[in-house]
Amino acid sequence: MNPLSITTIGLVALATVVVGVFGLRISRTTSDFYVASRTVKPWWNASAIGGEYLSAASYLGVAGLILLSGPDGLWYPVGYTAGYLMLLLFVAAPLRRSGAYTIPDFAEFRLASQSVRKVTSCCVILICWLYLVPQLQGAALTVSITAGLPSWLGPLIVISVVCVVVMTGGMRSITFVQAFQFWLKFTALAVPTVFLLIVLMGNPQSPEQAADAFQMASIQGASSPLRTISLMIGLLFGTLGLPHVLVRFYTNPDGHSARRTTLIVLPLLCLFYLLPTTLGTLGRMHPTGGKADATVLLLPSQLLPGPVGQALTALVIAGAFAAFLSCSSGLLVSLAGVVSQDLFGGSVRGFRLAAGIGSLVPLAVSLFADSSALASSIGAVFAFTASTLCPLLLLGIWWRGLTDVGAIVGIAVGAVLCGGALLFGGLFAIGVSPSAGVVADLLAQPAIVTVPAAFLAMIVVSKLTPHRLHSSVAKILARLHTPESLKAAELSRSRPSTR
Repeated sequence: MNPLSITTIGLVALATVVVGVFGLRISRTTSDFYVASRTVKPWWNASAIGGEYLSAASYLGVAGLILLSGPDGLWYPVGYTAGYLMLLLFVAAPLRRSGAYTIPDFAEFRLASQSVRKVTSCCVILICWLYLVPQLQGAALTVSITAGLPSWLGPLIVISVVCVVVMTGGMRSITFVQAFQFWLKFTALAVPTVFLLIVLMGNPQSPEQAADAFQMASIQGASSPLRTISLMIGLLFGTLGLPHVLVRFYTNPDGHSARRTTLIVLPLLCLFYLLPTTLGTLGRMHPTGGKADATVLLLPSQLLPGPVGQALTALVIAGAFAAFLSCSSGLLVSLAGVVSQDLFGGSVRGFRLAAGIGSLVPLAVSLFADSSALASSIGAVFAFTASTLCPLLLLGIWWRGLTDVGAIVGIAVGAVLCGGALLFGGLFAIGVSPSAGVVADLLAQPAIVTVPAAFLAMIVVSKLTPHRLHSSVAKILARLHTPESLKAAELSRSRPSTR
C-alpha cells in the first residue's frame, strides 16, 4: 500500500464533501435541487461543465489512446471539443429558453406527448448508467495501481461520496463541487506536465524523440478512414445529447448566458486537452510497462524517482479522483432528476431516493465487469447518444414538422441499430484488428450509419403523420428562438403608459 496515495484519495473525497455541504447551506427549494434555481453565472457554469465533462476518458483515456495510436488518438480530444461548438450553435440557447428541468421535460413540452417523455426518460437513464460505469472502472484502476488497494474499493468510494453530495444538496451542491474539481484536475495535470518537460529539456534529442515517438507506427494498428469519420460523427453529434451536460444549461439565468457559458467552455477544453496529449506522447518516449490508461498515473514516478516523483503522482491521483467524482455527480443528478420526475412526483425526497437507487446498477456492473479502454468505451456511449437523443433535440428545436410518432420511431431505430452493432461487435468481434474490413469498422464505430438512419426515420415518419402536429407548435418554436432581450422589449411596449 502507498500511504501518500491513500491520503490523497481521502483528502479529495473529504474536500468534495466539504464543498458540497457549502452548497447545501443555500439549497432549500425543489428548484435548487434540480437546476440551482437557474442562477448560475456563465464563468461558474463553464467551470462546472468542464468539471463534469472531463471524465475518466479525458483524464486517463486520452493519454492511453495517444500511447497506443499516436496521431489517430488525437481524434478523441478534437471530437470532444468540437462537439461543444455544435452545442453553441444549435442547442444551448433554445434549450434554456424552453424552461424545462430535464430532457424528457423538453420532449414533452415540444411534442405534447407522454409517450415521447417515457421513451426519452429510458434513454437518459440508460446513457447515464453506461457513462457512469467507465468512471467507476477508472477509480478501480487508480486505487489498485497507485495505492495498492483492492480495485473494488475505488467504485465504492466514488459512489459513496457522490451520493452524499447529490442527495444532500442536489444541483446547487454539485455546481460548487464541479467548478472546484475542474481547476483541481487542470492543476493536477499541468504541474506534472511542466515538471516533466523541464526535466526532459536537458536532453538535446528530446524534440526529435518526441516527433519520432508520436509518428511511429500505432501499437494497435492504424484506424481506417471509415472508422475515423464514424468516430467523429459520434463524438460531434453525441455531445449534443449528453444528459449531464445539457442539464447544466438549465441552470443559466437565460439563453444568452447559456451561449456565453458554452463559448467559455471551448478554450477551457482546448487548454486541458493539451496536457493529456503531451503526457501520452511522453509515454510513447518512455513506456511505463503498465496499462495504457495508467500512463498518466505512472509516468511522473518513472521519470522523476524519489520524493518529487511521488508528490507529482499524488497530485495526479487527486486530479483523477476529481474527474471520477465530478463526472459521476453530474450523471447521477441527471439520472435522479428524470427518475424522480417520472416516478416520485418531482419532490426533493423523490430526488434523493432516485439518486440512491440509480447508483446501484452502475456500481454492480463496475464491480463485476473487467475494465476496458476508457476513452473508446465512452466513444460507444457518444455514438448511442448521437443516434437517439441528438436527432430528437435538433429536429425538435429546428423543424416544426417533427411529430411524437416520428420522434419515437427515430429514437427506436437509432437505439436498436447502434445498440445492436455495439453489442454484436463486443460479443463476436473481439480480437479483430482495426483494419479487418468495413464490417469490423461499423461494429466498432456505427455512428456513420445509425445517426443518419435515426434522422431519416424521424423525418419520414413525421411526414407520414402530419395530423399528429399539435396546434401550439408555432408558439413553442417562437419561444425557443426568440432572444430574451426581444421578449423584454415587446413586453415593455405592450404595457400601458403611466402618464
